[in-house]
Amino acid sequence: MSTTLTPRTIRTTAETLPALHAGDHLNRETFHNRYAAMPTKFRAELVQGVVIVASPASCPHGVSHAWILTWLGTYAISTPGTLAFDNTTTIINDVNEYQPDAQLVILPGYGGQGVRVGKYVEGAPQLIVEVAATSEAYDLFEKFEVYQQAGVQEYVVVLIRERQVRWFAAKDGTFQPLSADAAGVMRSVTFPGLWLDTAALFAELPTTLLATLQAGLAEPAHAEFVGLLERQRQLIESKPA
Repeated sequence: MSTTLTPRTIRTTAETLPALHAGDHLNRETFHNRYAAMPTKFRAELVQGVVIVASPASCPHGVSHAWILTWLGTYAISTPGTLAFDNTTTIINDVNEYQPDAQLVILPGYGGQGVRVGKYVEGAPQLIVEVAATSEAYDLFEKFEVYQQAGVQEYVVVLIRERQVRWFAAKDGTFQPLSADAAGVMRSVTFPGLWLDTAALFAELPTTLLATLQAGLAEPAHAEFVGLLERQRQLIESKPA
């Protein structure tokens, strides 16, 4: 007589951990573990210890996001030692874990300070971009304060409804707003040559957007920056392990 053995049911991590809900108050480690167990399409962030669940992204958000990624990615391709990220988990500190819409970092091997790049981004990226529905979004309040305190060097918020870009650069530990020139072009302080044509961004004119960026990349300041990053790489590699 044969006996059929029924395998024991093994509960998965996802089944043993509570689901995340908007408004939950958690430490970062608990948030991270629960988030990892959620369905892949679920998106949430931990802002000052409180869980924020993302709303469905609108078409205007998606379009602006796509052009920002194209803009940052093109700059990174032209600037060895920098790397652009899309919606990447970024561990700021013990009570803040975000997924910025986009970010640009100087890699540690090229002198990037305050940021580590492994499975996730840890620390304060040099430049972060968030695409927000309105100026009332927490991107300009809670996140603004956290990024400022963490040492992010530049913070860009693209406001969809107002059709505005608010760009801040750190000075003496405080974010100061940057202004566009008469043509509506904004220029990074940290990344020479990173020029943003705000009118082209909102008019969905990628050719003009990239042409303005290429003009910035052609400036001598960008070539000098690339040379600086390369010298920093050589210096770091020459140091004894």
